[in-house]
Amino acid sequence: MSRFSDTWRSRLLTTLSGNNEGRPHWVGKIEEGDDAGFFGPGSAAWAVHGGMATMVAGIRALLMQTLHPGAMAGVHDWSRYREDPLGRLSGTIQWLVTVTFADTTLAETESSRVGRFHDRVTGTYLDANGEERPYAAGDPELLSWVHVVFTDAFLSCHKIWDGEIPGGPDGYVREWAKAGELVGVANPPRSEAQLRAQFDAFRDAGVYKNDERVAEAVRFIRNPPLRRSMMPAYRIMFAGAVASIPPDYRALLGLKRSPLPVIWGTRVVLGGVRLLLGASSTSEDAARVRIARLEAQHPRRDLEVGGSG
Repeated sequence: MSRFSDTWRSRLLTTLSGNNEGRPHWVGKIEEGDDAGFFGPGSAAWAVHGGMATMVAGIRALLMQTLHPGAMAGVHDWSRYREDPLGRLSGTIQWLVTVTFADTTLAETESSRVGRFHDRVTGTYLDANGEERPYAAGDPELLSWVHVVFTDAFLSCHKIWDGEIPGGPDGYVREWAKAGELVGVANPPRSEAQLRAQFDAFRDAGVYKNDERVAEAVRFIRNPPLRRSMMPAYRIMFAGAVASIPPDYRALLGLKRSPLPVIWGTRVVLGGVRLLLGASSTSEDAARVRIARLEAQHPRRDLEVGGSG
């Protein structure tokens, strides 16, 4: 690999993981454990979260999350995204990756850590009707909103840029319902149709709101404090994320789809990222090390997979 490629690879890995080798300290724990995890190789969750489209899905999810004024209030009041945007990103990635690839015990422990953080996130906000309402990150409505937004974003982006999913879209939504349950979601969707229905139910209830807080967050997501050399590729992915959002939701966010071929352009960018980073992440590699160890220890029985309920 050339010096130019090495430099870009290092910058990408530092941005995504906080470590220029793409292996933050917590990845080592994924090699430990006594089972294949809640999903395991060949699962829909492994396919979706191991794909390159996750980079665009993260942008789409952050944009869509801003439409709920309660969620936006929590981000505005408690998040340090302006001062430490990459820290917030790496924290979210840690939970997502751990639940996907770690054994069941570590996945549950990591979800409990997220839950403890949610316990202190409380306050008030003005809803779409201008009425003051209390919020807590652990409220059933907000937990459901965040789960639905992230599930929708990762599923939609994978379908556009990464192709087939084992078990199809329904398989992914059904599997990832387990992640929702781990952080307290009471009734996560278990099919693509249920996902769409729950998503639209928020709109039909008049929950969505676009105000200056949303506009500020969208501006920040459009122009995050990345290295200048990385911004052209990021802007293409941002435009791809916007193009992937249904028109009515784009209108709510005050965004317009670029007239340029940004779906194709995003595919090119993601292909370049794959060439730089390789076909699998260090987290997936660590999970395969754990599973190979367990298979060597118990060659005559199938490994237990936690399942998704």
